[in-house]
Amino acid sequence: MTKPVKLLFAGLLVCSSMVVNAQVKLGHINSTQLLSMMPETKVADSTLQKFGETLQNQMKTMSAEYDSKIADYQEKSASMADPIRKAKEKEIHDLGDRIQDFQESAQASVQKKKEEVYSPIIKKAEEAIKAVAKDKGYTYVFDSSVGVLLYSNDSDDIMSLVKDKLKLK
Repeated sequence: MTKPVKLLFAGLLVCSSMVVNAQVKLGHINSTQLLSMMPETKVADSTLQKFGETLQNQMKTMSAEYDSKIADYQEKSASMADPIRKAKEKEIHDLGDRIQDFQESAQASVQKKKEEVYSPIIKKAEEAIKAVAKDKGYTYVFDSSVGVLLYSNDSDDIMSLVKDKLKLK
């Protein structure tokens, strides 16, 4: 190849890579920070906390009853007739099983409630991010809150644009 052809080829290569680079627009946002700014999140936090407190109060009531039955049994077991003692032991054992079942059920209920109250908020944030990305011509938007973004100097933080879209201060 002659020198002018090589220069022309190199020039075309550089120009084509510039065109490819110009077509890709990167952005990043901290979704955890965004969600914490949304007023709906505070309402969801409060709802979930009240729900958890209700379950916790029921658990305390059941535990107090269990402790009371054990204390009563320990105090009176020596003087109890065998059938009464066995009935009390079964009653205490059954209550222990009910407490364990309640704990498992409560954990599942809290998880379900968490998904129920936060899903619409997450969806709203995702829709706003997608709308901003589409409106502003972003090819990719990375979530910097989960640690996947190692270098963000060449991308734009679109937090302010999404906050505007959601009308957050």
